[in-house]
Amino acid sequence: MGEPVIVMLVEDNIDHAELVIRTMEDHRIANRIIHFSDGQTALDYLLQRGDNFSPESSPRPHVILLDLRLPRVDGLEVLSEIKKHEETKRIPVIVLTTSEAEKDVARAYENYVNSYLVKPVGFEEFSKMMNDLGFYWLGWNIHPQP
Repeated sequence: MGEPVIVMLVEDNIDHAELVIRTMEDHRIANRIIHFSDGQTALDYLLQRGDNFSPESSPRPHVILLDLRLPRVDGLEVLSEIKKHEETKRIPVIVLTTSEAEKDVARAYENYVNSYLVKPVGFEEFSKMMNDLGFYWLGWNIHPQP
């Protein structure tokens, strides 16, 4: 695309976040990873609310990796807000969580999630998932320009 590939990671577990970031860096999946540990701050960034976030300082990501269990605003509420707004609804959102609960999967798809992935326990499996995810969403998949 000629511009840096930006991935937004919304994950409150620092160990999981470091694993995602390290794996993405090792596989050169993104040029920039923006990490938020709570849903409210992630929404403020995406919707460019408040003095800290503007179009210049807060470029929209090409893809969002979203955990479900988050402080302040939970992941399903974040997803719902993203998909409500014209300026963010086309950004692919991938739920990346430990929950396999059918109600969580159903609610995510009811809120127009683009994909729902359960984090594997093992490092090798997790690393492969992140590599495949990066190739699919940021390499092979074609989506409209903003």
